[in-house]
Amino acid sequence: MLELSSNNVAILGGLGGGIVLGFMARWGRFCTFAAIEDKILGHDGTRLRMWGLAIAIAILGTYGLNFFGLIDISNAIYFTAPPALAATILGGLMFGVGMSLVGTCGFGVLSRIGGGDLKSTVTFLVMGISAFATMNGVTAFLRLWLSPNSATPNSATPNSATSNSATSEAPASIAHVIGQTLGVNPNLIAVSLASILALTMLSNGKLLQHRRFLITGISVGLVIVFGWWILGNAATDPFEPQASRSYSFVAPHGDTILFIMASTGTGLDFGIGSVIGVTLGAYLTTLALRDFRWEACEDAIELKRQMLGGVLMGVGGVLALGCTVGQGLSAASTLAISAPITLISIYVGAWFGLQFLVSGSWWVPFRSLLSRQTK
Repeated sequence: MLELSSNNVAILGGLGGGIVLGFMARWGRFCTFAAIEDKILGHDGTRLRMWGLAIAIAILGTYGLNFFGLIDISNAIYFTAPPALAATILGGLMFGVGMSLVGTCGFGVLSRIGGGDLKSTVTFLVMGISAFATMNGVTAFLRLWLSPNSATPNSATPNSATSNSATSEAPASIAHVIGQTLGVNPNLIAVSLASILALTMLSNGKLLQHRRFLITGISVGLVIVFGWWILGNAATDPFEPQASRSYSFVAPHGDTILFIMASTGTGLDFGIGSVIGVTLGAYLTTLALRDFRWEACEDAIELKRQMLGGVLMGVGGVLALGCTVGQGLSAASTLAISAPITLISIYVGAWFGLQFLVSGSWWVPFRSLLSRQTK
């Protein structure tokens, strides 16, 4: 019988889960920025509820794996070397603004490429190079200055010599903090929080009326759980221990570009497999739906927005140790304290970016905030 190495299992897992995510992006319209845009400009929170349901499912599944000993949450990269608060907030704000300029997040960029969007290809390249530079290149000084003991999103081990794994401390998750305070098992706290979140998302019935959104939210949450299982159990290598993680779409962009340029000097991994998977899944879905069409920037102004947005998302995503998927779903599924901070920062950044796009001026959102405070 053919036996796969742990790395090959990781690659295939990233590819398979990525294909499902690509399908959900196109068929189920799963897009974080679109959900935020619907809420801010259209006053419709249905897709935000779909996204919240995905988080709830991911929490239930991730803590279920942890309870049965299939993964070790305390080894998650968000606990072993979390980013500093300043890096989390600044990175989230940068990512949110960049996301609004581009019109989608790093995950959505791949989905759009699969649908024939050439301007997203430009964004992918700029974002990937910016992310890689912030991990290892000219802008890494900013990351090290703001968060000297944090890990990079794709690193095998944290930069800090004192991690949770080394000290055998419980992870600084919301569930563990509440559990220690109340003297309750953290797994029970996690299940309770996830159940409350799921019921809240389903409470007004709008999400139940959109079967496609409901299926998508559940499916995306399960894919995040699958990612934790792959990298935390099925693809583990006792000779090369790594901090556990699930899907994220910032650092893998840069890794994919590097692999394309120098495949003989580097290799495939889970992240690159997920990038290929999302793009392939989106492509196959658009073909099946007869929705594939070539698109490009209308003018130089739009191209400038795509490139600037790519830089902000690449740098910001690395500073915050994740994007709307990496922090918003993967970190949130572990109830890492960094997740809600990053999500709020991304939302605020996206709000500022949307106000700029609507008004054409960066001063308008500031004036809007000041006028609200004076009322």
